[in-house]
Amino acid sequence: MVTFIGTQEMQAHLRKTKLEDAIARLAGMIREDYLRWSLFDKSARVASHSDVGVIELMPISDGKQYSFKYVNGHPKNTQAGLLTVTAFGVLSDVDTGYPRLLSELTLTTALRTAATSVLVAQYMARQDSRRMALIGNGAQSEFQAIAFHCLLGIEELRVYDVDPAATDKLVHNLRAYPKLRIVRAASTAEAVKGADIITTVTADKTNALILLPEMIEPGMHINAVGGDCPGKTELHAAILENAHVVVEYEPQSRIEGELQQMPAEFAVTEFWQVLEGKVAGRSHLQQVTVFDSVGFALEDFSAMRYLEKYVVQKDSRILDLIPELLNPKDLFGMGVGSGTADEAPANAAPRSSTAYAIPINA
Repeated sequence: MVTFIGTQEMQAHLRKTKLEDAIARLAGMIREDYLRWSLFDKSARVASHSDVGVIELMPISDGKQYSFKYVNGHPKNTQAGLLTVTAFGVLSDVDTGYPRLLSELTLTTALRTAATSVLVAQYMARQDSRRMALIGNGAQSEFQAIAFHCLLGIEELRVYDVDPAATDKLVHNLRAYPKLRIVRAASTAEAVKGADIITTVTADKTNALILLPEMIEPGMHINAVGGDCPGKTELHAAILENAHVVVEYEPQSRIEGELQQMPAEFAVTEFWQVLEGKVAGRSHLQQVTVFDSVGFALEDFSAMRYLEKYVVQKDSRILDLIPELLNPKDLFGMGVGSGTADEAPANAAPRSSTAYAIPINA
């Protein structure tokens, strides 16, 4: 029996929990796991690319629990009324190999991406940061805006998207946050002028030049989220050359991030090193800092832990995914190829009349 969390459960959870509170809790759990960096069995995600997108698997384990996420990225999907990114995930026990949680991760990925962005910015952005430019106003934009407004003190959001309808949507969805001043810009250059933080979260799978060196001012922090697969970048390489660059997991970022533009000897810092105090996130107020964010499996591991702790309920839905047998060596005796449709399988364990979720680990 495997506990299941679907989109309905996540919607119900977020009706009871403020979005910013969920992001804050998730950011805390991501921080906890990054501080256990050495315990994790890590690898770059496994990607299957096509001309129109990518499908990826993102596995990781801390030796006690194992998780993976299935995620796609298909920018042209919106033309057919489909999401650009969808995802689901599994959390399993290492000792038995049994999955115990299967969950939607489409909505949850947006939460964990915003949580990671704001967590890193707490260590890299200037403490007096109050203005953020948000370039790309699609499906991820509201989560980023709310996270930085509520958890980092951003007061002014300068927004731009090549599609004005996307900006209309963003402005409409942020109306519940009246203290956040939103300024619509006519271009990227106009949006970033005078900003303390720049968040780029565009979708096109191309080596784009969303940010150019002449747009960057001393002391800016750049939260580069959109460049997350080979052949997809948002920043001019010269910006990286003149900045302190922090990544999640260097072997993956070399393949997928803004870092793919740089030579192998270009030095970067992994975020766990910042958390442990080995390297400063920001050395001085005039320094330009870049978080080259591609999304890493550890953050999804944290997200699955969050779901199990805060979303799973006693009456959560249970999936009949794993056979329950009286004799675990007799799979055939479940009824494969024998008996009639009306007969109970000889080796099937009796079912409880009430299905309960697996207990939540503290």
